[in-house]
Amino acid sequence: MTQRTPTPVFKSVGCAECRNADGLGFDFTMAFQPIFNVKTGATYAYEALVRGINGESAASILGRVNDNNRYRFDQACRVKAIELAAELGLLAIPDCKLSINFLPNAVYRAETCVRATLEAARLFDFPVGRLMFEVTEGERVDDPEHLKSIFEEYERQGFTTAIDDFGSGYSGLNFLAMFQPNVLKIDMALTRGIDRDRARQAIIEGIVLVTNRLDITVIAEGIETPQECETLLKMGVELMQGYLFARPAIGVLAGMSPYTRP
Repeated sequence: MTQRTPTPVFKSVGCAECRNADGLGFDFTMAFQPIFNVKTGATYAYEALVRGINGESAASILGRVNDNNRYRFDQACRVKAIELAAELGLLAIPDCKLSINFLPNAVYRAETCVRATLEAARLFDFPVGRLMFEVTEGERVDDPEHLKSIFEEYERQGFTTAIDDFGSGYSGLNFLAMFQPNVLKIDMALTRGIDRDRARQAIIEGIVLVTNRLDITVIAEGIETPQECETLLKMGVELMQGYLFARPAIGVLAGMSPYTRP
């Protein structure tokens, strides 16, 4: 007889508990980086990026996440991002979304794990329709059907769903064929130097064609030069994120950079 591994038992973590870093064992904050519609100048979203309380890198914080605290950390990130974005005045920016990265391997049941998020949204008067959840394609997911069920539940709750770092991860187009998010973020490995790289141009033209057919919004990440920006804009990509516009900032929602289109 085959012995089955017992199913892990998870304790639901509420919004108030997630705001208490004592149970996590370390503290952290969020930096915010804008995503702009370069064509209109409107701010589409701010992405919340984990940082140490003294500005330490994301890697220094993520390196402390393990199987024992992964669930609490994932929940705490959501609550912290919503709280700080509300305090910094994101809701005063018309139609601007808050983008939050989540760890799919920390979500055991989407309908249960979303409770602290919904509680935080109510606590800080944050409309759920302005929350976007990103999963990086670089995050290895052993059960794609599980991730698909998470996305389906999030869309049912009214959240925007997104695949981050598309083109850099484990599954590429197979990932997209299984489920179609609302948003797809093209990784900087494909956008970097695109103005002088025919291969990257051809690949992104293909991505734009596919996403248009599937009614998926595209965001280009890692934009650092006016030439990259202009090339992508001519290819039909209007939403962009990168150092050309603003770097991630702690304690402030950075605005548009001095860069202006010719």
